[in-house]
Amino acid sequence: MSLRTPAVAGSFYPGNAVDLRRQVEAALVPGPSAEEALAVVVPHAGYLYSGAVAGAVYARVRVPEDVVLLCFNHRGRGADVAVWPDGAWRTPMGDVPVADALARAVLERCPGATADEAGHLDEHSGEVQLPFLLARRPGVRVVPVALSTGDFDALRAFGTALAALPGDFLVVASTDLNHYEDQATTLRKDAEVIRALERLDADGIREAVTRKGVSMCGYAPAAAVCAYARAKGAARAVTVKHATSGDVSGDFDRVVGYVGMIVPCGN
Repeated sequence: MSLRTPAVAGSFYPGNAVDLRRQVEAALVPGPSAEEALAVVVPHAGYLYSGAVAGAVYARVRVPEDVVLLCFNHRGRGADVAVWPDGAWRTPMGDVPVADALARAVLERCPGATADEAGHLDEHSGEVQLPFLLARRPGVRVVPVALSTGDFDALRAFGTALAALPGDFLVVASTDLNHYEDQATTLRKDAEVIRALERLDADGIREAVTRKGVSMCGYAPAAAVCAYARAKGAARAVTVKHATSGDVSGDFDRVVGYVGMIVPCGN
């Protein structure tokens, strides 16, 4: 049994439970009643910059006991589809256990899935989701999957196979959008990705990244979640909130884009 300790506590988010819970709960702005969702798309920057976008999404969905957490492997370590197979992930708000049985099912039935902790070490894209998930569902369990492949056919195959697994679980896809260009350019490029995500169009995401120069870091989770949602019968995703780091910092010369989206059940 493996315990993953936090890599970015105290930098991306507060390192103590009291301050962390306060910041998370402030971002979980009350809105419409929590709805059933197949999946969500959320950002993974420091809470100062993207916490409000993530919180707007988590506040609107029911979080079941089990969550499949599709992270982006920024450093490219380990397997292309790296599954943390057991144990728990520690946060300042408490430990989040791995959903062992669901993790085994992912490993057995999803192409490319490999039991591998290396892809998650020093990686923030999944870690920053855990306090939000804990706040919405104490006792939540996760299956962290770090994706680093650029093979969109493989990502579609993984997402489609994930959709065939039994059980009640939410899929969380972690991505930031365009990086380090001015606000106007980033808004234009982000719109390309958002439109593709709203259509659940993995090919549209590939087009945005490879041909239109959108420097989104989580293209792999985004493409996989589109395939997952399509295979579950969904036709669309709904944009909840879009923002940039410039909206917080006031520096609009080099910004990063963030989007929060929900794939509703039965749409």
